[in-house]
Amino acid sequence: MAADGGAGSGGAIWHPSPNFGARRHGGAPSLVVLHYTAMASAEAALARLCDPEPPAGLGPVSAHYLISERGRVWQMVREEDRAWHAGAGNWRGCEDVNSHSIGIELANDGTTPFPEPQMAALERLLPPVLHRWDIGPEGVIGHSDMAPGRKVDPGPRFDWRRLALRGLALWPGVAGPGAFDEDLAAIGYRLPEGAEAGLLLAAFRMRFRPWARGPLSEADRQAARALAARVG
Repeated sequence: MAADGGAGSGGAIWHPSPNFGARRHGGAPSLVVLHYTAMASAEAALARLCDPEPPAGLGPVSAHYLISERGRVWQMVREEDRAWHAGAGNWRGCEDVNSHSIGIELANDGTTPFPEPQMAALERLLPPVLHRWDIGPEGVIGHSDMAPGRKVDPGPRFDWRRLALRGLALWPGVAGPGAFDEDLAAIGYRLPEGAEAGLLLAAFRMRFRPWARGPLSEADRQAARALAARVG
């Protein structure tokens, strides 16, 4: 693990952020949450993630890692510590996702494909992180998964299937149709209080079927059933 003033984990550049704290109530990482930065450059995102006094109306934020479009990796917070990247949300009943996750930011505007050097760097970074904390591929999620309706990153242009083919995330297999709402709950999705049920279909599709349109389909049900069987 990186220590103050040392090198980052796995060859990452150590660029410490003051925006972190202790993991709460015995929390240890059981998730990796992927984000995009939606900023003009990786360097601008790095400055924002390390700024203890952001502009008025914005709170301090951080993540454990940031990956540039060219594949450069910075580590800002030790993995043992709690970074401020996830915010309000819920995954598999966990509401303090920051205390139970590693946050990885990808420099991207949300509308363009993620470049090959960036994806390759992510694929090098993830295996040792998952190994250190005994996290399976089902524990690698998007910000949009744990905060549906509030967040959309890493968005429909992110190649989740590519990660799944390397054993670093989940992708639907083949299964018969199931009970969609029950299967989504088994996967980890939780409907925010007061939100319409269709919000979870949108979040699910953004991650697993970004090409899908229209009302809930048999293909949606089959994909959810296959995923629920993997995590159950």
